[in-house]
Amino acid sequence: MFKGSYVALVTPFKDGKIDEKKFREIIEFHIDKGTDGIVPCGCTGEAATMNMSEQKRLIKIAVETADKRIPVVAGTGSNNTAEAVELTVSAKKSGCDAALVITPYYNKPTPEGQYRHYEKIAKESGVPIMLYNVPSRTGISLTPETVARLNKIENIVAIKEAGGSVQQVTDILALCDITVMSGDDSLTLPFMSVGAKGVVSVVANIIPEKVHKLTQAYLNGDEELSRKVHYEIAGLCSAMFIETNPIPVKTAMGMMGLLKEEWRLPMCEMTSDGSDKLREVLKKYKLV
Repeated sequence: MFKGSYVALVTPFKDGKIDEKKFREIIEFHIDKGTDGIVPCGCTGEAATMNMSEQKRLIKIAVETADKRIPVVAGTGSNNTAEAVELTVSAKKSGCDAALVITPYYNKPTPEGQYRHYEKIAKESGVPIMLYNVPSRTGISLTPETVARLNKIENIVAIKEAGGSVQQVTDILALCDITVMSGDDSLTLPFMSVGAKGVVSVVANIIPEKVHKLTQAYLNGDEELSRKVHYEIAGLCSAMFIETNPIPVKTAMGMMGLLKEEWRLPMCEMTSDGSDKLREVLKKYKLV
């Protein structure tokens, strides 16, 4: 199931509430453009600004809209294990295909604490689990040894690796056969070169066809085409992190007319300097 281009969906807001109509439109856009899977309620979706009821509702909408046409991997992580269990169980009941579960942020648990956290979520939910390692957000990393230990649990089957290290991916795959998905658009091709199967992408929100093309080409054995697309979109991938994600990608979508920009604090609009830089990049790519 986990291969190709999965998009880390943004969440559109309208007057302080989730814009459900626009969210459904965004999902249809991705299905039409060939995206291989959707990931609602992740970091890019501003899940940290939502309450549990909103997260459950958004996941349900994603499942209903996708209607089995593409997989739905629901973001259900928390630094509170009981809360993560509740969200993951709810996601399974809604019909999601898998859950993306971030490492517990702020708490900074030991490797044993990380193991017990994921073990409880996996066993109580029964849904396929994609681990999510993003130390820049959480302040702690999953070691390859912990990943390998977790992979022995039947339904822990994949990891979104956003640690920025090819060596980390190499070490994980040397220890176990878990499916690795890149968590960094700029490293999708390097990660795939050592065994990753695709990406959970931010930039796919605005160029879904290109990201699908890059990953599919590599999976089909056309490394030259994959490399060509990698260099073609490199500048755009970098531009998505001019400021904290998802500020640039959501701003880009606003500039492209894909949604109306609206934020929930502590997220806010892009600085004028950052916005100017982003617009120039989008102009270069003929997206505005």
